[in-house]
Amino acid sequence: MNNNLSKNITKISQEKIDWVEVQVRMKNNFGNDIFESWLKKIIFVEEFKNYVLLSVSTRFIRDWITSRYLDEILRIIKEFNKNISRIELKINETNTENNKENKSFIKKNENISFIKDSFLQYNRIDQNKNFDNFIVGQSNKLAYEASKKVTQHLTHYNPLYIYGGVGMGKTHLLNSIGFILKNNKKIMFISAERFMYQFVKSIKSNEMVKFKDYFRNTEVLIVDDIQFMNGKEAMQEEFFHTFNALIEKGSQIIVSADRAPNKLSRIQERIKSRFSGGLVIDIQKPDFELRYKIVTTKIEELNILNASQFKIPEEVKNFISTEIKTSIREIVGAINRVLSFSRIYNKVPNLSEVKIILKDLLNLSENNVTIDQIQSLVCKFFKISKNEMLSSRRSRYLVRPRQTAIYLTKILTSKSLPEIGREFSNRDHTTIIHSVKTIEKLKKIDLELNANIDTLKNKILYNKNNEI
Repeated sequence: MNNNLSKNITKISQEKIDWVEVQVRMKNNFGNDIFESWLKKIIFVEEFKNYVLLSVSTRFIRDWITSRYLDEILRIIKEFNKNISRIELKINETNTENNKENKSFIKKNENISFIKDSFLQYNRIDQNKNFDNFIVGQSNKLAYEASKKVTQHLTHYNPLYIYGGVGMGKTHLLNSIGFILKNNKKIMFISAERFMYQFVKSIKSNEMVKFKDYFRNTEVLIVDDIQFMNGKEAMQEEFFHTFNALIEKGSQIIVSADRAPNKLSRIQERIKSRFSGGLVIDIQKPDFELRYKIVTTKIEELNILNASQFKIPEEVKNFISTEIKTSIREIVGAINRVLSFSRIYNKVPNLSEVKIILKDLLNLSENNVTIDQIQSLVCKFFKISKNEMLSSRRSRYLVRPRQTAIYLTKILTSKSLPEIGREFSNRDHTTIIHSVKTIEKLKKIDLELNANIDTLKNKILYNKNNEI
């Protein structure tokens, strides 16, 4: 039965790509704000044997998507066709011409204020994410209580800074605050990426006065994923002054990030100091009790939503709650897969079948590899120091180990290109891409390098003591 199930799953995943379904997945995985700001602009062009061709309207959008989202988009696409190994992103010249015409139109019509309409389009509160359906446990209870308190007494905690890993419920809490206050307060709920996008757009269109006014007149400013402001000095300068102006006029500020304020990289010290001056709360990984509560609740919700009544066995619930530990989002993803299987085959999967359905998620949960471990082991293998590998020196005996470490980091961790670049002495994401592609090419012709990488990979994954 297991072999037949594997064949059926493989067959389903190798069908032609349904771009509409891919867009739905992207919206679910990345969230509405990122999808509307960046991913909705992607146009599907053509599917080839081992890659897909997509297009976007500008070089800026292409580079932004490549550096932050392309890996996850590829992972989503591979669910439909496992033979797809890469994505080609081209710039759509037609769209580029249209953009030029639009810019020209804006310049000729100085009274047009694109800012208000544009912000309203992305300042949408999701009514499906509220306090009533936020599942509370020991790991997130403090963040939940503080978020509710803010809705009752504005500026009680100001700013409120919530941080935690991907998929832990930060955006859900921010949205819940906005959902309560939206009827009687002027709210701006925006991601740091969207803030940056509007900031750049305002500069290019000579609309900075309106940009400043729009933000500084709000009563509640909610900014999601503040870490994405890293390294953008001009934008940080504007955000700092907006922050101060809002605090002075008694407005509430709520911020989320993936790390504590003092751990933010390439963010101005004075901004980090302002964040630390409020209430800083972290959301920990969910414990078993919370994971089980999430599994049970989401199964009930999805059964109601899909008008189905699949009774998932207790051993399957316990298995998912025990094995999927990385994030709440992955737990929900696992439940979706199990219930999708039930609908497709009109049967409830047993534990053996669930292990096959969730195979890649289980591997991901078991993979606790860190970049520091990879760097240390690669340095030991090639007999160089970590300082040498992370230096800017271009000697051949350093370049190849450096590229190897970058390649292994890319394939053995879930880190994004910018995150990998930061851990390798703040190298640009294009350098990271070049290193990965170089090793991929050399592996095909250099048998010794290929053997070395296999050895290193096995040591990293299975040798806890980093012995060579």
